[in-house]
Parts: sequence; structure tokens; C-alpha cells
Amino acid sequence: MSQQVKIMGILNLTPDSFSDGGQWLDEAALDARIEQLLAEGADIIDVGGESTRPFAGQVDACEELARVVPVIRKIRQRSDLPVAVDTTKARVAREAIAAGATVINDISALRQDPEMIEVARSFDGSIIIMHMQGTPGDMQIDPRYGDVVAEINAFFTERIAWMEQHGVARPRIIVDPGIGFGKTLAHNLAILRNVVAFKGHGCPVLIGHSRKSFLGQLLDVPVEERDWPTAMTSALCARQGADILRVHAVRETSLALQLMAALTV
Repeated sequence: MSQQVKIMGILNLTPDSFSDGGQWLDEAALDARIEQLLAEGADIIDVGGESTRPFAGQVDACEELARVVPVIRKIRQRSDLPVAVDTTKARVAREAIAAGATVINDISALRQDPEMIEVARSFDGSIIIMHMQGTPGDMQIDPRYGDVVAEINAFFTERIAWMEQHGVARPRIIVDPGIGFGKTLAHNLAILRNVVAFKGHGCPVLIGHSRKSFLGQLLDVPVEERDWPTAMTSALCARQGADILRVHAVRETSLALQLMAALTV
């Protein structure tokens, strides 16, 4: 297992995210969550102001900005830890970077907003591109693939080439196969069993599996009981070469990674 695997702690600033929607809207709760992420050893904090759960509706840019920019500033006052802004909107990404964000996390892989490529070119941080079949509003209606791993890799090949042609160097790109984004249980399991297959692009691989419904389907456990299954999945993904693990429970994932390292010869 790589000792360089990084833990991305999730900070959802939405009322409707699938597992922690509305939990951090109170100022005291928000401050406590930021301190928790820092204390538990998150390597990156991912700040999002629009839910991307299945069938979620869109949030306008003004509302999204009001949610994320003050929080990015708050984090930046306390830490120089990398901060990602989870958005598909160029305006939100631009203002988040001005507030101190250092990573763009775009689930549309820069397809939704044609101005996002200009924002990506305008700074020197990383850009996470995720595979998604459809949109959050329709992605889980009837996702189908011939070979899910091969089709995701073909998507990454096209997107990376397009970004390079538009002035974004490959070393700045991080790929995310998009667990749960237009995938069935079988598709998700195929991705998780083949994490190493996504390493061929020469980009870091991010896995975002935390608390997701496939764990509930497999183990028959509610969202609030999925942190340890998430941590075990994290360790198995790290063993395959995952570079970044996007999770809600940083401490549990950190412990699982430490145990995996100790037991791996």
C-alpha cells in the first residue's frame, strides 16, 4: 500500500445531502466539524454547497457561493491545508479560489459549464474530474454499460486529452471513477475491484465511496452505520493504489489505513 495515500474529509454545506445534510449549518456545529477534520488528520477538506445525491435539484450560483465562500475563508484562517471546492459552476470555482480553495472538484468533468476550463487554466491547483453517466437528477434511473471499467477509462482518456489541448497539464488532473454516479451495485463493485485499472492515465486516482448506498445494499446497514464499512473499503482501495480517499469519517479511515500498512508485508 502506498504511504502517500491522502484522506479527503467531506464538509457538506447543504440541507439535503444524503448522509449529513443540514448538520453543519449552525455556526457552532460548523466550527466543531472543521476542528474535527483538522484534528483527525484530514489531508484535504472538500467543501460543497450543492447536493449531488441521486435525484437532487440544482442550486443557483448565488446560493452556492453564500454557502461555500465564507467557510473556505474560515478554514483558511485556521489552516493551510489544501481545500477543494466541490462545484460544477465556473463562477463558484473562481470565487472559491479567490477565497483560498486550491483544488476544483467537478463531478461533471468540466462538461457542465463551458467557462470552467478557463478557471482551471487560471490557477495552478489540481482539478478532479469524475465520471458520471447522466446527471444527479437522472443518473440512477437505468444506468447501463457493456464494460464499466473500460468505458470509464475511455471517458478519462478523452477528458484528459481535451484538458491538455486546452492548456491544463496532466500532472494537475485527478481522476474519480464516480462510485454511485450512474452505477448499479454491480458497476460499483466492478470499479472497486479494479481500482488499479484507473492508474494507467498517469493521474492520481480518487475514490469517493463514503457511506454510499451500495454499502447499505451489501450489508443491510443504514447510513449512520456505514463508517467502518467505508473505512474497510478505503483500506482495500488503498491497497490497490488509490491515491485519495474521499470520506466523511476521517479517523476511522486513518485507523484502517494504519492497520493495513502494519499487516502488509
